[in-house]
Amino acid sequence: MKAFCYILKSQKLNKFYIGATTAKPNIRLERHIKKYYGYKKFTSHADDWELFLSIECESMHQAVLIEKHIKQMKSKKYIENLVIYSEITQKLLFKYKAC
Repeated sequence: MKAFCYILKSQKLNKFYIGATTAKPNIRLERHIKKYYGYKKFTSHADDWELFLSIECESMHQAVLIEKHIKQMKSKKYIENLVIYSEITQKLLFKYKAC
């Protein structure tokens, strides 16, 4: 089953949101904007979320591992570099490839 690690960006909050899903990232984005997940969730604090990056993964397990890796980096610069340097994304996909 295909899955995605995705990153949303809000200009209003100057923040990123990192998640994993089996839904298409544009559908997930729409749900965040419409506050489908509730008004107390982090993404409900802004309505200008845009899809910053989507990484197609082989499985939900791989998507979650990549999500955790990116979150552990705790770096906006690292997230921005994922878009600038596609080889970083490829290395992540290889590192967390299912055996």
